[in-house]
Amino acid sequence: MTAYDDQNVFAKILRGEMPSEKVYEDSDTLVIMDIMPRGDGHVLVVPKAASRNILDISAHDLTTLMATVQKMAKAVVKAFDADGVTVQQFSESAGGQVVFHTHVHVIPRFDGVALRPHTGEMADAAALKEHADKIRAVL
Repeated sequence: MTAYDDQNVFAKILRGEMPSEKVYEDSDTLVIMDIMPRGDGHVLVVPKAASRNILDISAHDLTTLMATVQKMAKAVVKAFDADGVTVQQFSESAGGQVVFHTHVHVIPRFDGVALRPHTGEMADAAALKEHADKIRAVL
């Protein structure tokens, strides 16, 4: 496995070198809006500790990450009155990972509504802020 690269986009966001729409933060994790959401309310849960993916994250960091994932799953379901939630984590290129800092996707889901394609097009910043505000309001 390739070594962790501290120049990845999430490492830069964690250091304050790149902007993001922050939803939640604690001592171990950061939650931000996905800028290319597959559904309204799509957030990313990122550990603050450096790790490439689930294959090299420490057990402690994985535990704190998943506690925040659960908190965010409950929050997005409530904020968007969703019927369910999709939680995804991709490891390495063959597994679909694009940004090589561990992160988990949490996406509110609705019966009969498919996920939007991952097109690479960025969402409107005002819409992301509106969605973040809805989630923050229930936290």
